[in-house]
Amino acid sequence: MNRRLLTILLSAFLVAVLSAFIVYRLVGSRIAAVKTQATTTVVAAAADLQIGSIISAPDLTTVQVVGTAPPGAIVDAKKAIGRGVISTIYKGEPVLDSRLAPEGSGGGLAATIKQGMRAIAVKVDQVVGVAGFVTPGMRVDVLVSGVPPEARGGQQNTEIRTILQNIEVLSAGTDIQKDQEGKPRQVQVVNLLVTPEQAQVLALAGQESHIQLVLRNPLDTKVADVQSTTVANLFANPNASKEKPRLGPIRSKAPKKAEPFTVTVYNGPRKSEQKFEAPGEKK
Repeated sequence: MNRRLLTILLSAFLVAVLSAFIVYRLVGSRIAAVKTQATTTVVAAAADLQIGSIISAPDLTTVQVVGTAPPGAIVDAKKAIGRGVISTIYKGEPVLDSRLAPEGSGGGLAATIKQGMRAIAVKVDQVVGVAGFVTPGMRVDVLVSGVPPEARGGQQNTEIRTILQNIEVLSAGTDIQKDQEGKPRQVQVVNLLVTPEQAQVLALAGQESHIQLVLRNPLDTKVADVQSTTVANLFANPNASKEKPRLGPIRSKAPKKAEPFTVTVYNGPRKSEQKFEAPGEKK
């Protein structure tokens, strides 16, 4: 073999070996850096934890988080056991202190009520409840329909009005209540998060009228100026307000001319007649 060709091949081999060694060192240092990076052990959910449930030891596990733990993450399982869940935690998700009720507050719906707020149950129809129209976390407006006290007299005076807007839904489900015959029946119930004043309004509306919920976009927090509507407005002529009265010259009718009257005078065998103009007429 030619000595010159052999030298070229040997040089190429050495360059390839050197390049492979450099790549190996660079990749190895990156892998070692990842392996040596600090990890933190945090408490996580071993299964899906629903709102209102009380956490027990079997519900928890641990996971390794690269770097520092998320803000509010619980690293000691004892600080989570016995507390209520106020926001759904999914399997494998780190348990955060903000997703749990304060210690000693227990679980259930009461643990999800914010400070200074109240939860009130509202009965809804079968369509709203069963079709999933309202679920926890959604925002709704509350409408009431009924006959105002000053307009008693029939269904034509029924009025519907929006009394509350942008109300948060805590939960939705069924409740067992008795009908007029005393028999138990299932009723669709939605629990709303309201202020004490709003709770009074809803309680009064539930006694005197029918309540209906309408869904709204959670990002739409604007309170609209909605006017009440009556049954009479639904069947009113939409073009009535557009029709304009016809204008024209005012013509007065001429007074009717009074007819003259005749007086007959008898003087013995003689007979005479005299005509007179009506009073106010010119002769």
